[in-house]
Amino acid sequence: MQQNPPQNLFQREHLVQQLAAHPVWDLLVIGGGATGLGIALDGASRGYRTLLLEQVDFAKGTSSRSTKLVHGGVRYLAQGDVGLVREALYERGLLLKNAPHLVKNQDFIIPNYEWWGGPFYTIGLKMYDLLAGELSLGASVHLSKDETHRRLSNLKTTGLRGSVLYHDGQFDDARLAINLAQTAIEHGAVLLNHFGVHGLLKDALGQITGVAATDEETGTTYELRAKAVVNATGVFVDDILQLDQPDAPKLVRPSQGVHIVVEKSFLPGDDALMIPKTEDGRVLFAVPWHGRVVLGTTDTPLNEHSQEPQALDEEIEFILRTAGQYLTRAPQRQDALSVFAGLRPLAAPQDGSEKTREISRSHKILVSPGGLITITGGKWTTYRRMAQDAVDRAIALGKLPLAPTQTAHLPIHGAQPTPDRSSHLYVYGSDQPALQDLINSDPTLGQLLDNTLEFLKAEVVWAARYEMARTVEDVLARRVRVLFLDARAALRMAPTVAALLAQELGKDPQWQQQQVAAFTEVAQHYVLKEKSIVAKAFVS
Repeated sequence: MQQNPPQNLFQREHLVQQLAAHPVWDLLVIGGGATGLGIALDGASRGYRTLLLEQVDFAKGTSSRSTKLVHGGVRYLAQGDVGLVREALYERGLLLKNAPHLVKNQDFIIPNYEWWGGPFYTIGLKMYDLLAGELSLGASVHLSKDETHRRLSNLKTTGLRGSVLYHDGQFDDARLAINLAQTAIEHGAVLLNHFGVHGLLKDALGQITGVAATDEETGTTYELRAKAVVNATGVFVDDILQLDQPDAPKLVRPSQGVHIVVEKSFLPGDDALMIPKTEDGRVLFAVPWHGRVVLGTTDTPLNEHSQEPQALDEEIEFILRTAGQYLTRAPQRQDALSVFAGLRPLAAPQDGSEKTREISRSHKILVSPGGLITITGGKWTTYRRMAQDAVDRAIALGKLPLAPTQTAHLPIHGAQPTPDRSSHLYVYGSDQPALQDLINSDPTLGQLLDNTLEFLKAEVVWAARYEMARTVEDVLARRVRVLFLDARAALRMAPTVAALLAQELGKDPQWQQQQVAAFTEVAQHYVLKEKSIVAKAFVS
């Protein structure tokens, strides 16, 4: 079992001081989402001097806003993308082994209301099982109408013929991102959030030799040199590419995915629901998550990207309407505990097509004339393979010495078997005893942050000391997932979290007030009001 790490290992002062330790880094990664974090871990575990810079916070963007699935992608199989599905199912199996405290085997049920549905989905899912091979999470089976209703008691039974049950992975995306960052640091990498890249350094031949960056907390600027620079900024890859080539064509077209979180009573039991075909040809999931249910998602092409994308009225209505077609007790707007939107970095269409759901989710790696390595596409499940491929490309380009990847069987920080998830603290994995020691040393930290939810004051202190949280939003959005579970509760907690953070980080009352104000502005986007006033700008 992992031991509690030395306190200074994750302290910002310790990490910033290391910037001067290497005049030239081997590998410099721009972007702290799933892909960037994976690249940092892959590089550090191979023995390269590795630095990662993230302009806001780890998993601030798309990587904290997923459907919470570690999956091969049943719909990609239906589209015939067998290679992507096989790769993702293999990576799913590795993640279940490497991060068992965060990733679990989840039962999904596809209800069948058509005479042909049972055989059709059974055959398809048997192929899904087959592609998983020895890393299969269990065989898919047909369920009778009575068994289906017993397991999904809120499901409409009129016309129901039965269902097919299959297995996939379910996880906490932002928690995994934080644990990846910790693992990379434990392997010698330096990772800094709130540290923005604003320029690229080049030699006389126009080859990229590093980046110009700013510590957003202090305003201090740095010129950081590296043998290989990787652009892993998701929907923001074009912004970095244009620092290299101002006239570079756009690689990414953002596609927005929206989710609504509701009470567990809308999906009693332990099973997830998968609606295989909606009115626009996509799928919709209802997935149990931290004692609530996540409904989603959508696939809306946008012309612009932002740090805080906002759900559109038509997306919200689509999710609620589709869920209501299958659930006896249908969720309404007032039932939404939180609504969140994320942007997928899909390949920009070259033929004018708007059918984002038909664009392959395979990842792509491009190298600019100046030597900037850019990786885009993919999904959470395949982050490790994406990272491996990006570092392999740097080796193939002669930027790094040959060294084999180590991540296929590398335990992620906190990893331990977690059969009991009755306490919400299970997400801390092997850190749980040390978190309890923190509470024992100061019993006031065992108090609740809010009387209506389970989260503790100790988790805020832990997030600041060991998980590199620097703001109220860092804590409530991505360390303790309250913003995604109950946005109004997160707003109530903000002053308490700000006070705890201020004490831990040595900040003054003015900083606390600024933090509460900044978080309130962000959190308002997660509260679904009765009559949405979200603008429809930028929508295609």
